[in-house]
Formats: sequence, C-alpha cells, structure tokens
Amino acid sequence: MSKRQILKSALLLCAAATLATGAMAETPFQQTHPRRAEVNARLAHQNQRIHNEVAKGEISRPQAAALHAEDRQVRTEERAMASQNGGHITRAEKQALNQQENGISRQIGK
Repeated sequence: MSKRQILKSALLLCAAATLATGAMAETPFQQTHPRRAEVNARLAHQNQRIHNEVAKGEISRPQAAALHAEDRQVRTEERAMASQNGGHITRAEKQALNQQENGISRQIGK
C-alpha cells in the first residue's frame, strides 16, 4: 500500500468516526428538555443543600457521601431513561425520579 493510499484510508476513517460521533451526540434541545432540566436542576439544588448541611455540621461527611451517591444514582437513571427515549424523559419517568429525589430530600433535612 502506498503512502497516498494509507493517507486516504486514514482520512476516510477519521471522517467516518466524526460522522458517527455527531450522529450520537444529543442536540441542545435534548440536553435541555424541560423534564430533564427540571430533574437535573433539582439534583443540583439537593447537591447544594448537602454541602450546606455539612458546612453547618448538621450531617457528617460520610452521610453526605452516601447522599451524593444516591443523587448520582438518580442522575444515572435519568441519563439512561433519556437515552432510551430520544434524549428526553416521559412524564412517568420524571415522576419516578422525583419520588426518588423526595426520599433523598427527606434525608437531607433531618
């Protein structure tokens, strides 16, 4: 194989990889879908509440780590749900995620 053929093959491979990656990327609408945005905003708010509780000394660092782990699990579920539904979550999925967040929220305020 000549250098020219190798170069052409490499360029074609790069172009194919770019197209494949672009096709899988979420659009700005999908990233900020109203239901997803609501769930993610609530997770961010709960994250801040956990930090505030630790700063006040109302919960320990290990308790905060456990709460953060629960929040990460909810965020992972949200992303998985969105990937199955074309970048958004359904009302029922949002409701299920909110119920999980309610449980975490009650633990923060104790």
